[in-house]
Amino acid sequence: MAGDRFEDLLRTLAPQVLGVLARRSGDFAAAEDAVQEALLAAALHWPGEGVPDNPHGWLVQAAARRLTDRFRSDEARKRRELAVFAEPAGAEVPDQDDTLTLLFLCCHPALTPASAIALTLRAVGGLTTAEIAGAFLVPEATMAQRISRAKAKIKASGVPFRLPGDDERADRLRSVLRVLYLLFSEGYTSTAGTSLHRAELSGEAIRLTRLLHAVLPGEREVTGLLALELLTDARRPARTGPGGELVPLEEQNRARWDRALIREGVELATAALSVHPAGEYALQAAIAATHDLALRAEDTDWPRVLALYERLEALADNPMVTLNRAVAAAMVHGPRAGLDLCDTLEARLAGHHRLAAVRAHLLERAGEPAAAIRHYEAAAGRTVSTPERHYLTVRAARLRDSRA
Repeated sequence: MAGDRFEDLLRTLAPQVLGVLARRSGDFAAAEDAVQEALLAAALHWPGEGVPDNPHGWLVQAAARRLTDRFRSDEARKRRELAVFAEPAGAEVPDQDDTLTLLFLCCHPALTPASAIALTLRAVGGLTTAEIAGAFLVPEATMAQRISRAKAKIKASGVPFRLPGDDERADRLRSVLRVLYLLFSEGYTSTAGTSLHRAELSGEAIRLTRLLHAVLPGEREVTGLLALELLTDARRPARTGPGGELVPLEEQNRARWDRALIREGVELATAALSVHPAGEYALQAAIAATHDLALRAEDTDWPRVLALYERLEALADNPMVTLNRAVAAAMVHGPRAGLDLCDTLEARLAGHHRLAAVRAHLLERAGEPAAAIRHYEAAAGRTVSTPERHYLTVRAARLRDSRA
């Protein structure tokens, strides 16, 4: 098996195996340690010996043995050891997917939203601590401490490994949705590295959101988030060029967009918007649908996009929403209107590459190439994404050449 496919398999299986071990043992932190040891054993043995016929079962049994050894070393954990032994080592591993239960466990009310999101991205999404730290714009050591404290809180809470009942669900659902949104976003536009996207992460976010929607079909924001993910992911085939370079929305070959995903996403977005008042994810899905239904970039209904961003901004005090509204305002009222909105974000997004990139784009549209070049170069210097840096650098170079 090729290296990338091997890593993808382990990434896919890890949260499923962790769910099984956490359910059996009731000790999330110990289960995660055991799973990590089992994954390491697989990485050492499978390349030479071949992937077993039942890799999920192999990992469960390997992790269970390591968990049992850990419990044996501590007399105070004998009762938990018996729980692990209750299912014989040679027993068939059930097909039950505990990933959704694991997702809700990670979003326990005892945790702050930031800690819940970080822990879930680590345990369910498979992101490294460094990747999560990059998404939160904090040092890696800080994020490692946050995740460690989150695991300790879950252990101390004694919460059973099961899906929450109706009385508990509302407390966790908002964090769960935020986790899935961040997981999808990290997969669709990686915060760092040489690839613009990581399809395995966005695909896992969609899979988990589908599971959540199957369990909670009447929750409008679950429906809205699934619609948003599908409508956004539909554009992924056209987002990069032959060399992996970024292709902006207005330049994409829309014939390459996934029309099946768009049809499904539009249907879901319509259902989410039919419940009033519309929620944050439903409004974002409506914006994505407006873009996806335009057969050409110039056909985009920008007044509708602007109106939807204004409604979204009233719900979510998020500077990135305002930044996106600035782009829409520029398309409706001219680049100066967008630049004026960018000026209001200076304190909240100081030093962020996206603010500089939007400014550069709007300055270019306003016919101010010198200023646009400065902001493109500033944005390129601030991003840690190689495709984004390349795109911004090329834009600056083209403007400079056009002035020569």
